Amino acid sequence: MDLVLRNARLVDTPTLVDVVVERGTITAVTPVADRAPTDPGVRVVDCAGRVVVPGLVESHLHVDKALLDRERPNPDGTLAGAISVTGELKRGFTHTGVRDRARALLDQAIGNGTTLVRAHPDVDPIVGLIGVEVLLGLRDEYRDALDLQIVAFPQEGIRKAPGTLELLREALRIGADVIGGCTYNELSLADCHAHVETVLDLAEEFGVPADLHADFADDTSDPRFALAGYVADAVVTRGLQGRVALGHVTSTASLPSVERADLFARLAAADVAVVPLPATDLHLGGRRDDADVRRGVVPVRELWDAGVTAAYSSNNVRNAFTPFGNADMLDVGLLLAQVGHLSGPEDLARIVAMATTGAARLVGIAHRYGIRPGADADLVVLSTTDPSGVLLDRPDRNLVVKRGRVVAETTRTTTIYTTTSTIRTEELSHA
Repeated sequence: MDLVLRNARLVDTPTLVDVVVERGTITAVTPVADRAPTDPGVRVVDCAGRVVVPGLVESHLHVDKALLDRERPNPDGTLAGAISVTGELKRGFTHTGVRDRARALLDQAIGNGTTLVRAHPDVDPIVGLIGVEVLLGLRDEYRDALDLQIVAFPQEGIRKAPGTLELLREALRIGADVIGGCTYNELSLADCHAHVETVLDLAEEFGVPADLHADFADDTSDPRFALAGYVADAVVTRGLQGRVALGHVTSTASLPSVERADLFARLAAADVAVVPLPATDLHLGGRRDDADVRRGVVPVRELWDAGVTAAYSSNNVRNAFTPFGNADMLDVGLLLAQVGHLSGPEDLARIVAMATTGAARLVGIAHRYGIRPGADADLVVLSTTDPSGVLLDRPDRNLVVKRGRVVAETTRTTTIYTTTSTIRTEELSHA
């Protein structure tokens, strides 16, 4: 026994429990009334009724391009502008520069309770394999604090950027975990279809999952931004169900509800996951609307109703695509709730599940994830005692635990002075 979280409140358990960890694995989750004695030397943390959730999962994060806003912002706020200015900045990328920015972002993510990041470094003739090579080193450097999955991501297209296919193959050969795609960044619909097929070919060739950016537009007037159904059909044809995810998919919000229902049913049948990226989707969407400006975020409730595996993520942090963010999944979840007409305890609990169990399924760790015996001890102790306050209270991450080891700790004390009393918040206590 290495660690015990006493008096923990789980979001789906009515009574307080003790969570027992040994050698990085949860060995018991027991009611406090059944508490067993602990051996000397075991670290015991009294959660005092605070909520404990599984480690948060960032399933779509561009670590290599983080924090570029300090160098050059987006000139017009559009997706095309973001791709253009980032393409120029990439020409100056160095291993040291990417590593420094990536470390800053990963440290922030860990402090905010994230225990796994699926990172999408660019792979193209502009930047080569710098992002992948840096992240391979960071994957080893951070292995005790954070799991890092690496997606070989062809931001500039494949057919449109000759030489990219060879770079993608090399990225997978040297250790990338996932093949990425940017389905709309080709010059014609036929080339976009070929892009999808090439990505799925590589997924089969290397035996890895695929994670594609798709349908990132305000509407489907350009058919290059209406490919989710094509991907779903290709996944079924190839037997890749459960191994493909799509990020953004914002243009679906413009479809009539009947068409959306049909598309989401096809995605569910193909077990293709969808990852809304609300901070980016909201910022870049609707830029040419002069009235009734569109939100441009996939309707999450309809994904739930259709049975589509859904997660969400930060996507970009403080760069031309998204000039905001702190790699805080709970902040992003609260934003998603606000823009998605989602409210009340049930909806908010489902949003938290998108950042935990839903994302865990998407990235392939569901078999060893959660707060249950046998799962990896990836845990976050929050400063709220209210399960419905996981998003609303914007709680501190008092403790972040990775495979049984405390990797981040935050204690904040607020004192409020009134004319009649002094109120002091209690700190997380340690036994």
